[in-house]
Amino acid sequence: MSKFWEKLIRPIMFGLDAERAHEIGLHALKLGIGAGSRTNTFAGLGEIQRFGLKFANPVGIAAGFDKNGVVVNQLAALGFGFVEVGTVTYEPQPGNPKPRMFRMPEDMALINRLGFNNDGAVVVAERLKKLKRNCIVGVNIGKNKAIPNEKAIANYAAAFDAVWPVADYVAVNVSSPNTPNLRELQKAESLDELLGALQDQNRARIAAFRQTADSETAGAGKPLLVKIAPDLSEAEIDAVVDTCLRHKVDGIIATNTTISREGLTTNIREAGGLSGKPLEQRSNQVISQIYRFSNGKLPIIGVGGVFTADDAFEKITAGASLVQAYTGFIYGGPGFASTVNAGLARILQDRGIKSLDEAVGSKLV
Repeated sequence: MSKFWEKLIRPIMFGLDAERAHEIGLHALKLGIGAGSRTNTFAGLGEIQRFGLKFANPVGIAAGFDKNGVVVNQLAALGFGFVEVGTVTYEPQPGNPKPRMFRMPEDMALINRLGFNNDGAVVVAERLKKLKRNCIVGVNIGKNKAIPNEKAIANYAAAFDAVWPVADYVAVNVSSPNTPNLRELQKAESLDELLGALQDQNRARIAAFRQTADSETAGAGKPLLVKIAPDLSEAEIDAVVDTCLRHKVDGIIATNTTISREGLTTNIREAGGLSGKPLEQRSNQVISQIYRFSNGKLPIIGVGGVFTADDAFEKITAGASLVQAYTGFIYGGPGFASTVNAGLARILQDRGIKSLDEAVGSKLV
């Protein structure tokens, strides 16, 4: 399948506008094209437990690919252990004007300025409610573009409340470069207020849930994660980690796309967030810093430049407990997740590592 994808299908898809090709890919997945009989469980990796959830494998699809939760099980059938739906906002919105996605094959990269185009949290939640899911499903929430930052907490809270019943975990996106001023919410004071409000809501939700007939199934709350930018300074990253630890946030997703164009060979002037290979090393640096500063107490989902099993293992040894991909999947095709997982299992076996947990942060010891 890999050669077929590389030699025939990918050139055809890459001949189309990037967003149009993405829409065709989603439609093909809805029809079950490309999924075959793959599994998301791989011998040698074992079941992985993170923030109270059991993952079939450590490789997930990052937010942005399945914004509206329309191909969750199809992605699981391709070998992904978890799917992060979104980013969803409380109110539906069309996103930024097209064109807004651009490929850079020479750099193995993408630029997007989609702007949280989605069906809205209520619609997406209803769709997920009807789904008999085959993997862990996270929901990534963001702020509506029309909402000023001083009213962001209420907007996030509304989205959080809508997706809470159907999300296995909720990721708070305060790091997209494509919503004006959104990244300001990563600053310590703003993030402190936002996370405090969402955790209060989390506790209130679980308290109400425990009073229902399903009270015996209630846990300690919905795992809450924060997705941060790669463009933060060392001091800013440490402040984010400190805030997350104080609010007992369950994990950090590192990282979102970058506004930097450093090291690109492609001469492109398009605005937006850059993803793919050029982001890999910076993402790994951020992961290592989070791991060190938190003393390994804050689970990290590493994302940015994962194209191979070696790339994924590098993130894991830097401190990531799980990994995600988007651009690597776009370039690698339907066999991507299965190939990466099988490769990770071989790496563990070849190095005599008994479990993935042993490898997490091992490069920093």
